[in-house]
Amino acid sequence: MIPYDDDMPDAAPARPAWLMTLADLALLLVAFFVFIQANQQLDGGTLARGIRAGFGAVDTPASVPPAPMPVSASALGGFAIGSAAVSGPVAPLVAWATDALRDPRAMVAVTGTVDGSPDDVDGVTQSGAVLAADRARAVVGMLIAHGVAPDRITITAAGRAGRRGVSVTTGFAGNRQMPAAPVAVPPAQPTRI
Repeated sequence: MIPYDDDMPDAAPARPAWLMTLADLALLLVAFFVFIQANQQLDGGTLARGIRAGFGAVDTPASVPPAPMPVSASALGGFAIGSAAVSGPVAPLVAWATDALRDPRAMVAVTGTVDGSPDDVDGVTQSGAVLAADRARAVVGMLIAHGVAPDRITITAAGRAGRRGVSVTTGFAGNRQMPAAPVAVPPAQPTRI
């Protein structure tokens, strides 16, 4: 017969659970740094597509351009409660936007806002966000009618209550200057000595 003391072996001294978790996190951090170091030569798009493919996500061919860096802003107010009709003088805003877009790297972002009151909503959908987008679209239509190129305008609607109006922001969208046309150099004339 086996004595009662010999039924179970003595437990080995255990490490605290937090120590193992800390070691796991440290190992993950080292692996992350190795991953970053190993992929320095890849461009960001290739790396992103590889990560998406690794997780089984569908790769979308359309790329979203980065948001322009804000440079200057203007606003158009005077909208009636629940209305997207542009009222008031628009010539100063059009002149400002046209002047700001002389630089081919500039973009215009038009953001519609509502005041957050229960009456300042779209009449059909009862949505403030729809009314804010309608206000932005009305100003964009006015800018396009006055000669602003549609491909240089983005439309957004503010997600928070502000004032009844539209803010127009110009932004630097990166290095999109057209390359200078090469200058033709006439061939050198042979000289007689």
